[in-house]
Amino acid sequence: MARALLTLVAHDVRQHLRDRSMLLFALVIPLALAFVFSLAFAGLDDVELDPVTVAVAAPEGDEPAAAVTGTLQALPEQALPVTVLTAVAEEVPALVEAGEAGVGVVLPEGFGAAMSGGATPGSDVIVRVGPDAGLSGDVVADIVRSTVAQMDADAAALAATAERADLSEQELGALAQELGQSRPELAWTSSQVRGESLSLTSGIVSGQAGMFLFFTVGFIVLTLLTEREWGILGRLRSLPLPRWLVPAAKAVVAVLLGVASTSTILLAGTALLDGVHFGSWWVVLPLVVAVVVAATSVMFIILKVARTPEQASLALSVIAISLGVAGGSFFRLPVDGWVAQVVQINPVAALGRGLGISAGGGGLADLTPVLLTLIAFTAVALLVARVLPSRKDAL
Repeated sequence: MARALLTLVAHDVRQHLRDRSMLLFALVIPLALAFVFSLAFAGLDDVELDPVTVAVAAPEGDEPAAAVTGTLQALPEQALPVTVLTAVAEEVPALVEAGEAGVGVVLPEGFGAAMSGGATPGSDVIVRVGPDAGLSGDVVADIVRSTVAQMDADAAALAATAERADLSEQELGALAQELGQSRPELAWTSSQVRGESLSLTSGIVSGQAGMFLFFTVGFIVLTLLTEREWGILGRLRSLPLPRWLVPAAKAVVAVLLGVASTSTILLAGTALLDGVHFGSWWVVLPLVVAVVVAATSVMFIILKVARTPEQASLALSVIAISLGVAGGSFFRLPVDGWVAQVVQINPVAALGRGLGISAGGGGLADLTPVLLTLIAFTAVALLVARVLPSRKDAL
């Protein structure tokens, strides 16, 4: 039986290696798309903020308003190049329109007094962003709005506390003054998608490899439908062989060629594209094998529901592109919420998560959750393929 299995596997491997369309989908197209996308999105990984001048008009002697100005003056300490230009309220719009200031901020008269009384004067603060301020202008404007919103929230909370504690106006004013003198603390932190250490270009290569993996294994397994139409499958079943041997041979060939094509794409991406790194191949290889097995298991569901090779090809395209988009082949999707978490349970997304872990220096133990997810995905897909009623007897 082992000899018969090896004979079938060797025959299919030779046949598919001679198929130029197979080589196109397995290697050429995913590498070409990864190269094009990496050029199109070059530079997005390393965004630098340009210097920006902020014209600020604040009431003289108003400590809460001065705290907003102090927050802006402290931004250079956080590597945000901001120059604060003090102006009067009437000058700020002209400075922004003339381009002398990228952002204009006008704090109204009585800003601090309103806060001391428990009011929320943040809505009266005017923030204008010039047309040439760019991303730096938008960032500074958001910082001002967030700072004022936080001060409003503090003032409202203080007023509510004072009412419950029955504080006098003098005590409330003293607390408000103390609060207004404190400058909101800002700190920049970098964050990544949970479990991800892939650069943008590495994510593109991983996504293309994962999506086109479905086409690679699909072309191999779904040939059962073509062989059934041509009578090849019937002749094979007339031989004294177990019925499961032919589908098993297709699965073995799909795993072998799928692992070879995916590994080649990842290696080529590492060698040819800047900033692509996936970590140790002793960690990456088990991940790739698990992803290929999971993708192959989906093909047996298609075999159960497709009547013709054309229907199978259409189903393969829909599944590959859908899972590719959900898995981040073209852009990374947010992972917040249970719907996004469910969508992320697919081989393409698992490949990206696993490569992110290996690129970040993780080992096989760190990959355990990803590998368990892939094993569960494979088991469910094979179970579904097992219990589905067959529309045509290809299995």
